[in-house]
Amino acid sequence: MPPTYVKAYVRRQKNDAADAEAICEAVTRPTMRFVSVKSAERQGILVLHRSRELLVRQRTMLINAIRGHCAEFGLIVAQGARRAMELVEQVRQADDRILPDLARSTLLMMADHLQVLAAPIHQLERRLLAWHRHDQVSQRLATIPGVGIITATALSASISNPALFRSGREFAAFLGLVPRQNSSGGKDRLGRISKMGDGYLRKLLVVGATSVIRRVRTGASLASASWVQSLLERRPARLVTVAMANKTARIAWAVMARGETYRPPVMA
Repeated sequence: MPPTYVKAYVRRQKNDAADAEAICEAVTRPTMRFVSVKSAERQGILVLHRSRELLVRQRTMLINAIRGHCAEFGLIVAQGARRAMELVEQVRQADDRILPDLARSTLLMMADHLQVLAAPIHQLERRLLAWHRHDQVSQRLATIPGVGIITATALSASISNPALFRSGREFAAFLGLVPRQNSSGGKDRLGRISKMGDGYLRKLLVVGATSVIRRVRTGASLASASWVQSLLERRPARLVTVAMANKTARIAWAVMARGETYRPPVMA
């Protein structure tokens, strides 16, 4: 059981006897939520995801550091991780009057470290792709718009038993993609999303929804294009992105629970 749910049944002092009594009381509740047990294989896939996320974060830190240091000397390129190598080339060709040798050697050392990180990231992605090709749940999830190999493998490895969730909305609430409630006295007060649950899965779904909205804005013909366009006319783009991520999470739960592939809605 999640420790947060058991904490409410601890009466006063914190000790082993009070904790045991609270656990015995919480486990008898009919609405208690239980943590699903993952297999060793799926836990190993999550290790790949966490390791890749760590290396990608380090790569982003290096790129931002190189950009910040080069901007102090007037060396600037367009945004994006792919443009970082253009900035490194400017560092190599910069005149000594613009970029001192001490700064150049340090920046090139950081650029070498940036290239070293690319190899293990690519290796981890290839291992995730190999597992994706042998996992049927991950392959079905990849048929959903906005869900790629990284998101599909993360969902398949994290959610071992989708039957623990009664509906797609409950799964979206588990990921923190529903509004936070502060209702009282019969008045419904909804705020921002709760951001509870697995933040890594939530981030992947939001990034995938961002790509879908970007494709809709460029005129791509998608099944949810009319729905996205109607929301963009009334709401900010970031809010629509979160709404799209919520919808994707519900579709992902239906795909996992029913054992079917994604079927786009039929237009009237």
